[in-house]
Amino acid sequence: MSELTPTDEDTLIQEARVWQAKGWTARVIKNDDDDGWAVAMYKDGEAEAALIGPWTMGRDKKNPKPLDHNAFNTLVKTASEFVRRHEQQLHASLNKSLMLSGEDADYKICLQIIPDEDDPIAYLSAFNADGEQMAKVKVRPDFKLNQASAMAWLQRDFARID
Repeated sequence: MSELTPTDEDTLIQEARVWQAKGWTARVIKNDDDDGWAVAMYKDGEAEAALIGPWTMGRDKKNPKPLDHNAFNTLVKTASEFVRRHEQQLHASLNKSLMLSGEDADYKICLQIIPDEDDPIAYLSAFNADGEQMAKVKVRPDFKLNQASAMAWLQRDFARID
């Protein structure tokens, strides 16, 4: 979609089937699944659509309803929220934590997974009640953080896990 990325406000396209503003491009497309239409929302600089959804037929019941300012603003709000939720879900799946009570102190145990197609890695960290990092070790990216695994790590004085 790089050909649609505007360089300044004067180059924005605002037509019946393509509308650009606010860092987004809406493109009305033929729906491959049926005879209707869909709208694809692209964030500037992204090749893949962030969101694709059904689009309303026009009055002639053959062509799509034209995009306009109000419809575009609604689409931007929906697509932005969808992207935000996806980013939150991804962050939650890659970053887990739990609280653990040791004999002398309480700890927050965190697992951070760093995705990579070829060589993903993960780190297990322990923080005291003041937020000071007490330990950090590299673990397998499929390490399961739960109360039992965290307690076992604590009982081994936060030793490296193989």
